[in-house]
Amino acid sequence: MADNAAPFHPSPRLSADDAPLKALLLPFDDGALAWPPEGQVVFLRARDGWPLRQYPLAGLRCEQGFKPLADGLRAAGLEVQPGLDQAGAASLVLVLPPRQRDEAQALLARAVAMAAPGARVVAAVANDEGARSRERDLQQLAGLAGTLAKFHCRVFWTPPLHDAHDPALLQRWRRADAPRPILDGRYRSRPGVFAWDRIDSASALLAAHLPADLCGRGADLGAGWGYLADAVLERAPGVAAMDLYEAEARALELARANLARHAGRVALGFHWHDVAGGLPGDGYDFIVSNPPFHAHDRGDRPELGQRFIEVAARSLRRGGRLLLVANRHLPYEATLARMFSRRRVLAEGGGFKVFEATGD
Repeated sequence: MADNAAPFHPSPRLSADDAPLKALLLPFDDGALAWPPEGQVVFLRARDGWPLRQYPLAGLRCEQGFKPLADGLRAAGLEVQPGLDQAGAASLVLVLPPRQRDEAQALLARAVAMAAPGARVVAAVANDEGARSRERDLQQLAGLAGTLAKFHCRVFWTPPLHDAHDPALLQRWRRADAPRPILDGRYRSRPGVFAWDRIDSASALLAAHLPADLCGRGADLGAGWGYLADAVLERAPGVAAMDLYEAEARALELARANLARHAGRVALGFHWHDVAGGLPGDGYDFIVSNPPFHAHDRGDRPELGQRFIEVAARSLRRGGRLLLVANRHLPYEATLARMFSRRRVLAEGGGFKVFEATGD
C-alpha cells in the first residue's frame, strides 16, 4: 500500500549480553560440570549466543517455540523444533525456564523425564524472573547438586539422575500447563501464552469496534490463541478467508482449535511466523492486530508495533483497512500517518486506542 518507508533490518535475535544464557553455561566454564563428550544434549527454551558456541554442538537438539529465536538458532546451523517429544535419551538437558510458574514447572518436569540414566538437568533463571522459586522446584523434583549466582541470575543443577524424587509430582507438573477450557468453555488456552486465561482489555476494545462490513480476505497479525480472529468471523459474515500469523507456536496450536468451528465456511490459514520479517503474501482486504510491544526478555520494544504497521501497509490491497489497537502512550500515530493516507480513531478506553487506517 505504501513504499515510502526505509527498509527494515531486524535487530539481533539475541543480545550480546544474554545473562541467563551466560549463567547457564557458567558451571561448564569454571569446571564444576563437564560437557558430555558424546551423546545427545537437549536445550529447552533454547537461545543462540556466544556462550553456547564454546562447546561441541554436533549432538545438540534445541526446542524453541518462539519463531524469532528459533530462526536465530536455525540460522546458526543448529537443529531446532518447536516441540521435542522424547524420554530418557539425553546425556545433558539444559533449560531456560520461563517466568510463568505452571509452564516453568512443566518444563522442568519434562527436562527430568528427558534425562538418560546418569544425566543431569541444568537450569538458569534471572533473579527477577523467579530464580529462587525455580531452584526450589528443581530441588523438590530431582534434588540439587550445585548452584551458582552471577549476572543477576542463578544457575542450578541436579546430581546424576536415575529417577525423579517424586514421580507423582513429576506427572502433576507435566500436566500443569496442558490446554484447558477457559471462559465457560468457549475457548481453550494454556498457561504461558499471552493473556492465557482471559480476554485482554486491548483486544476486547478492538473486538467491540470491529466493523461488521469486513469482507473478503483478512489477516490477524500476532493472533495469539485466536480471540480477535474469532471475533472477526463472528461479527463479519462477509469474510471468506482468514490468515493467522503468530510467533509463539504454543499459542498458534490453540488458535487452530479455537477457530475450528469456522473451518466449514471460511478458508483458514495458520502460520508460525515472525511478522517483523514481513508476510509471505499480500493483497489482504483487511488486517486486524493487537501487536506486541515487549521482546522475549520482557524489555519494551515499541518498534515491534511500528513494524507491524509497516508490514500491514505493504500487505493490504489498495483501499484495504488496518484495524489496530494499542496502548495510548505508544508512538504509533506517526507511523500510521507515514504509511496510510487516511486514519481515524474508532474508540478510546482503558488506556488504549483503536485505529482504522486505509490508503491508496
